Amino acid sequence: MFCLCVFLQLAALERQIFDFLGFQWAPILGNFLQIIVVILGLFGTIQFRPRYIVVYTVWTALWVTWNVFIICFYLEVGGLSKETDLMTFNISMHRSWWREHGPGCIRRVVRPSAPGVLEDYSYVSVTGCVIDFQYLEVIHSAIQILLSLIGFVYACYVISIFMEEEDSFDFIGGLDTYSYRQPPQEHVELKPVKPVGKVL
Repeated sequence: MFCLCVFLQLAALERQIFDFLGFQWAPILGNFLQIIVVILGLFGTIQFRPRYIVVYTVWTALWVTWNVFIICFYLEVGGLSKETDLMTFNISMHRSWWREHGPGCIRRVVRPSAPGVLEDYSYVSVTGCVIDFQYLEVIHSAIQILLSLIGFVYACYVISIFMEEEDSFDFIGGLDTYSYRQPPQEHVELKPVKPVGKVL
């Protein structure tokens, strides 16, 4: 579980960095929650706290749903458009960082020559990208889904182990100490105990 949590954390941190660079606030919030819940799941595994692992499994289902939505968003499935400001909560017009900085992309800033246009306004032209930015975002989400599904299965397995241990645990001096192992003896033979030491 520890190695899986490390992979989940590294994937979430990597994604968090690039979402910060693109000012995409919705994915930033989701990544932050993912990091916190993975830590909680790891703590629950180490400390034998099944409730924390249950929280992790519920969050994992939500996390997979969120990543499926991101895939649909960037592939423009069902009327969604990657050109909207949905990922930035309509606060800014930023887009994915990979849009201008993907592998092989050549970024050119063109200043407008029209009079009356502000000096700081410019048009960014991107050409020569090996992979379009939306496919990079889809690959990131697909990796998150794959790791999360593995984590979900493993968390369910850990929960079942913890539950079996709780069911088979027998308290010392419990009421059913002999109920399933051997029948209790009706009479116990008592023998006198000889004192140890010198007799005067």
